[in-house]
Amino acid sequence: MLCQCNRTHKSQLFRTKRKRRALLKNPAGGNEAGWPRVQFLLVFGGLLIYGIVSRLGDEKTVRAETAQMAAPSVSVATPQRSAPAQEIVLPGNVQPFISSPVYSRTNGYLKNWFFDIGAHVKKGQLLAVVETPEVDQQLLQSRSNLATAQANLKLAEITKNRYQGLLATHAVAQQDADNALGTYSANKAIVEANQANVKPA
Repeated sequence: MLCQCNRTHKSQLFRTKRKRRALLKNPAGGNEAGWPRVQFLLVFGGLLIYGIVSRLGDEKTVRAETAQMAAPSVSVATPQRSAPAQEIVLPGNVQPFISSPVYSRTNGYLKNWFFDIGAHVKKGQLLAVVETPEVDQQLLQSRSNLATAQANLKLAEITKNRYQGLLATHAVAQQDADNALGTYSANKAIVEANQANVKPA
């Protein structure tokens, strides 16, 4: 009986020493079978935290890229005139919508030209000055003829009046008085004709 108690006491001491040694080797828990589980949980937790953090970072990056792509990108180019690479010459014809022919009222030479072809003009504007030496000569001749006719008319009027006075006293024949009156009327018609030639249109 005593011998059995000693064996039990010795086995308990041996177990206590083993536990102490185990505690000295593994002060955290003393359970060597549970340590790999703790390591696995630590590794799993670290991977989980790393995944969450990286996911949050990726989400921020995606948001930034989405906001950047939402704004339209526009390329602006300033046009500049460059030398023509090839010049094309084509035949053409220009015609006006309204054509107004202008004719001079007399023959002569163009002295002054105030408007070029195609210029806009208004009614009454002077377009050109035409020199007409032949017409000017004819005008001088007509004025001279008018002066001569007026002189003849004045003489015929004096003669007519004189013959009318003499006819009252029967100093001249009626035929002579009628001839003087006819000469006056003819000279008067000539003066009117010459005035029409000289009068501007």
